[in-house]
Amino acid sequence: MNSEHVDTTVGLCGLGNMGGAIAGRLAALTRVIGYDPDNRRLDEAVDRHGIAGATELAEVAAADVVVLSLPSPETSVEVCHTLAPLMGTGALILETSTVNPTDMWRLRDLCAPRSVRVVDAAILSGVAQMEAGSATLLLGGDEADLARAAPILEVLGRRRIRFGDVGSGMAAKVINNAVAHAVMVMLAEAGAMAVASGVSGEQLAELLADPEAGLSRPLTHRFVERVLPGAYEGGMPTEAARKDSTLALALAQQQGVPLFAIQGAHTVYEIALAQGLGRDDYASVARLWEQWTGRTFTR
Repeated sequence: MNSEHVDTTVGLCGLGNMGGAIAGRLAALTRVIGYDPDNRRLDEAVDRHGIAGATELAEVAAADVVVLSLPSPETSVEVCHTLAPLMGTGALILETSTVNPTDMWRLRDLCAPRSVRVVDAAILSGVAQMEAGSATLLLGGDEADLARAAPILEVLGRRRIRFGDVGSGMAAKVINNAVAHAVMVMLAEAGAMAVASGVSGEQLAELLADPEAGLSRPLTHRFVERVLPGAYEGGMPTEAARKDSTLALALAQQQGVPLFAIQGAHTVYEIALAQGLGRDDYASVARLWEQWTGRTFTR
């Protein structure tokens, strides 16, 4: 982390849980002007972190860089619509709120006529990690813009990963969250099946934490070593995976455990068999998405 003071002014819009943590990080680096329509949040951030409090959103436009930590894409658009005409040429807006790539493109296009630059700095971590300086940032934007923002990004995130142009960092964040949320449903289903079968939750967690078990191996072996290079010969056939999936559905039915994620995944294996992928490694289900989207996974 860059611990040296930076001679610039940073505006911060949104002082909720994450915004408050961001204020604390930024206040150690430079002068901060914070704004939140909730006066309680604003006063708390001023008292706790020593930032300057703006009573009107337009006051934040005096900053060289503005960081957004807002509750919705529409709020980000409204804030940028107000700030962009008032900001100086070449000013930067860093979007840390979780939005879609299309929302980032809207912000970019809204700010471009005013020569205000926009980058995405999605926060992968939680509030505690931000407060501790150990957060990970998923970045998207022009390399020159990100270089200019580097001192601020360094104080916000210990690890910073650029994925590409504006919107790519947000795409990575939204996709990561989708995986996490889907896996949580699957784990709840698996946990219910395990407990009903006499396997404790702790035993299931220990099993799934094994690199060779059902959580890590689909990523490290099947996605990385098979899907990305398109290597589907050998391995566990799709027809065998479909058989095991059928056993899981039967077990859940016997136990009275409702399934949603696991049931949905089984449908994919039925389709894969109907598409002639039965003898290929079961990672070949990825081919279905190649057919459906017209895009390839292969590097």
